[in-house]
Amino acid sequence: MTQTQPVETIPAPRSTPVAVPTAGQPYEYRRSPLVEPDWTRFPGWRHVTREQWENAQWQRVNCVKNIKQLRIVLGDLVDETFYADLEADQKALATMSMLVPPQMLNTMVPFEAMTTEAFLADPVRRYMIPVASDRRTDWPSHPYASRDSLHEHDMWVAEGLTHRYPTKVLAELLSTCPQYCGHCTRMDLVGNSTPAVDKLKLALKPVDRYDAHIAYLKAHPGVRDVVVSGGDVANVPWKNLESYLMRLLEIETIRDIRLATKALMGLPQHWLQADVVEGLERVARTAARRGVNLAIHTHVNHRQSITPLVAKAAQTALDVGVRDVRNQGVLMRGVNATAGDLLDLCFALQGEAGILPYYFYMCDMIPNAEHWRVPVWHAQQLQHDIMGYLPGYATPRIVCDVPFVGKRWVHMLTEYDRERGISYWTKNYRTSIESADLVALNKRYAYYDPIDTLPESGQAWWEAHHND
Repeated sequence: MTQTQPVETIPAPRSTPVAVPTAGQPYEYRRSPLVEPDWTRFPGWRHVTREQWENAQWQRVNCVKNIKQLRIVLGDLVDETFYADLEADQKALATMSMLVPPQMLNTMVPFEAMTTEAFLADPVRRYMIPVASDRRTDWPSHPYASRDSLHEHDMWVAEGLTHRYPTKVLAELLSTCPQYCGHCTRMDLVGNSTPAVDKLKLALKPVDRYDAHIAYLKAHPGVRDVVVSGGDVANVPWKNLESYLMRLLEIETIRDIRLATKALMGLPQHWLQADVVEGLERVARTAARRGVNLAIHTHVNHRQSITPLVAKAAQTALDVGVRDVRNQGVLMRGVNATAGDLLDLCFALQGEAGILPYYFYMCDMIPNAEHWRVPVWHAQQLQHDIMGYLPGYATPRIVCDVPFVGKRWVHMLTEYDRERGISYWTKNYRTSIESADLVALNKRYAYYDPIDTLPESGQAWWEAHHND
C-alpha cells in the first residue's frame, strides 16, 4: 500500500497594506448649527442692545433706505469705490429702491472681516444691494424682458387679484414690503419708483380692494386656493390681514390659503410679536376647524440668511397651528446657482429651521436682470445634482415660470434650441384671459436663456436679430 506523502505548504507572503483612495462624494454634508451674527461689528450698531435688535419696530425704523444710511451703518468698513458703484446703479439701473432691514444686512459677510472686496462678493448683498458693476453691459436686459414678465397684471380679475391657474388665485393686498429685493418679479408694481421704472399704483382703497377679492371668490367656486401676497403680508396691519383671512375662511370652496412673506426671514421680529402670534393662532385654529390648509411661504436664497431668530419665527408659526412653513427661493448667478449652495441652504432650512424647501424659481425676465438669470440647461443640471441628498419630501423642485403658461419643472420643455437659447413649453389649461382662445392648449410658448450664456454662434444670431 502506497503512502501519500504530505504536501509541503508554503505560507503566502504577508502583503503590505495599501491605502486605496476613495473618490468621496460630490457634496459632503456637515451639520452647521445656526448662529445669529454679531450686529455690533458694524460701527453704526455698536451700541444696539439685544432688546432693541429683537424689536420689530426698531428693525423697521432702522431699515437702510439710501446710501447715506448705509454709510452710517458700515462706517469705513468699505471704501468710496463701493458707494460710487452703488450710486451709479441707483441713478440709472435699479428696478427696486433700497430697503434693507438690519436683520438682512447683518447676514452679509457674517463671520469674516468686512472689506470692500468681501462685501462685493457676498451673495446676500448681490441681490439685496446691487451695484452697477454687478450688471452686464453687453446684455443688461434680454430683448424679450418686460416689466410684468409673467403678465400678472393682464390677468387681474379685480384690482390685485390675478387668476392665472384654473383653481388658484394670487391676491396682492398691497404694493409694499419690509425689504426690497433687486430681482423682484413684481418690480412694475411693488415698491417706490426709481429712475429706471415708474411704478404702477393701486387705485382702490384697501377695504374696497379686499371686498372685490371676496366678491370674485364667492362668485367663482372653482377657485379653491388663495396665495395671499403683495408686496408682503407682513406690511398689512395685522387686524386688517386677520379680517381678510377670516373672510376667506368663510367661503366654503376655499381649501388652501398660503401667506407669502419674505419677512419671515428678512424681519422675523415681526412674526414674533405677541399680537401677530396670537392673531395667527386664531386664524390657524379657525382654518383647522374648517379643514382648510393654512401655510406660510417665505423666500430665502442663501444659507447665510437662516439664523436662530428665523428658526424661532418659523417654529412659532408651526406651534400655533400653521400646517407648513415652506420656502420658495430664486436661482441667481453669484448667489446660489451651484449644487453646494442649494444643498447648504436646504439642509439649513429643513434640518435647522423647520422650513420645507419647496421651489426654486428661475429668475424672471425682467429688465436689468441678465446677470442673475441662468439658462434652462443649467437649472436642469442643478436639479440632477441635488437629488439623493435630501429627504424626498424636502427635495425642492426647480421650476421655470413660463409667460402665459405658469410653473413648469425644468425638464418639462417640449423643444430646446440650445444654440439660440430658446425653449418651448406647452400647457394644459387656459388662463383667465384665454377663455375664448380655442387653440391655447395647442400652442408652444417660448422662454429665453441669457444671451451671454449661449455659444458664440447663438450670441451672433441675437446680435443680428434682436432689433427684429
